[in-house]
Parts: sequence; C-alpha cells; structure tokens
Amino acid sequence: MEITAEQYARIEPHLPIQRGNVSHQNLNVINAILFVAENGCNWRALPKRFGNWHTIYTRMNRWAKAGVLDRLFAELQREQLIRIKIEAVSLDRTIVKVHPEGTGAPKATAHKPSASPAAAGAPKFIWLPRVPAAP
Repeated sequence: MEITAEQYARIEPHLPIQRGNVSHQNLNVINAILFVAENGCNWRALPKRFGNWHTIYTRMNRWAKAGVLDRLFAELQREQLIRIKIEAVSLDRTIVKVHPEGTGAPKATAHKPSASPAAAGAPKFIWLPRVPAAP
C-alpha cells in the first residue's frame, strides 16, 4: 500500500509545508507510515528505501500530536486513495506491569496476629528514633 506522486498531489494541501533542511519528502514519510500500518512492524524494521526510521518516526509523532495524521487519513478516505480505517491500541510489556498474583503465582498469605499478644511472644523488631544528645 503506497501512494503515487499523482495521488500525493491530491492530498498535499492538507500537509504542513516543509521548512529548513529536510531529508525526507512528505510522500516518503506517508508511504513509510502506511507500510508500518499495513505490516504491523516496528519502526526499526522499516526497509532502508524509506530512509532513517527515527527521522520518519519523529515526524509521524509530531504530525500525530498536531492532528495532521487525522486530517491526512480523513482526506485519504475522502479521495478514496485508501479504504482502511486505522484504530489501534498498542500495549507493550514494558509499560504494563502485572502483579505476580495476576500471572498465576500462588497468593501470599497475610500474617495473622495471634488473638493473645502474650502467646505471640516478644516483638521481633522495635524501631526507636535516635534523638541527638543536647550540646
């Protein structure tokens, strides 16, 4: 799923104007974004023909925060250049911590104090704050 130069000309007015020293043209960035969306691969797995993955990811991230991607995909749908609707939720194991009990580990039993403190014996640890001596 790639956009041709003719198709790009139809949606170009909806993209921000490139300024400064730009290494990737917007058409190349759009095609890279579509490649990741279609194949579900990591950004690092982008083929070399798209260029540096980090540069493309940075621009895509900037466009997403500014609402450019929403307008871009709406225009791609309106012009019938693509016929997909991208709605995805991505969870990564590094951002969702699971409690050990949630993984099937045996549950820890709570310490049940004895009904009679004398039967439990003396406390095993007492913490006393240190008070500095007066000069």
